[in-house]
Amino acid sequence: MAYLFFGILLFGGVHLFSLLLPAQRDALKARLGEKLWKGLFAFISLVGLGFIVRGFLLSRSGPLAADWLYVPADWARQVTMLLVLLAFIFLAASHGRSHLKLWLRNPMSIGIALWAAGHLLSNGKRTDVYLFGTFLLVALLDIVLSMLRGKIPIYEPHLRSDVIAVIAGMVLYVIFLFGFHPYVLNLPVAG
Repeated sequence: MAYLFFGILLFGGVHLFSLLLPAQRDALKARLGEKLWKGLFAFISLVGLGFIVRGFLLSRSGPLAADWLYVPADWARQVTMLLVLLAFIFLAASHGRSHLKLWLRNPMSIGIALWAAGHLLSNGKRTDVYLFGTFLLVALLDIVLSMLRGKIPIYEPHLRSDVIAVIAGMVLYVIFLFGFHPYVLNLPVAG
């Protein structure tokens, strides 16, 4: 579980720093320069994700595999499938100039929140709750703080961006459903 906690600390820490301390973040960005700041942020996030994935995979065997906090409801899998599909569409909508992005205002964090909430519905193991709970917390915090700070996208929307977002989201969904989950995580969800 140490890998998982260290990954959560790195990934969640850099995101919480950026969200909760915008003045310090901006000062560090000014000191380092935009490119170096973004590179450092991305590097810490990716290293954190690497540790999270490693910790998550290790938690699938041994005593942690049987450490359940709750048993998911029978209907949870179907709801999760829908939430994750919407999550991928919203993540795709965060790029481009779509109507969805204008309507949602923060499609990336909403998508991550839906993805995490869906996984929390379907997974009751302690490590799953730590993992998906962290992502849900950071995403919800970003949504709330963005609303409080008045961050809204302003542009002329294009229907083409919405179509691309829906198609890209569906393609990512299929890749994760039939590729990543069964072959990388060894956790098939389809069928």
